[in-house]
Amino acid sequence: MDDSSSQLKKFQKELSSGTVSLVLLAVLGQSRQPMYGYQIAKRLEEVGEGVLAGKQSALYPVLRNLEGAGLLASEVEPSVSGPPRRYYRITKPGREVLREWVAAWNATRDSVDNVLQGGV
Repeated sequence: MDDSSSQLKKFQKELSSGTVSLVLLAVLGQSRQPMYGYQIAKRLEEVGEGVLAGKQSALYPVLRNLEGAGLLASEVEPSVSGPPRRYYRITKPGREVLREWVAAWNATRDSVDNVLQGGV
């Protein structure tokens, strides 16, 4: 792998690690039903090209952290086709935090876009 390719991978990983919590809250905030991990990952693949970049396993620790912070709640339900599934839903505090994070994201994105477009 050449140097610029490895630098790009590192940059993408750093960007991704900072945005996974935001997109997980957003997916669950937009869902009418609780979702389990695989459903969330599939939804991200559909709409968020590359946010997880094929690293589904990275999803679960973030879901647990968000639940630990009270932003998500979960319940385990039996599954007819395999092991029980843990379903996550966003909580009221999670919705409030999501609004704040979206505002912070938009401000950051606008600021970075301004710099990239030479408006410094």
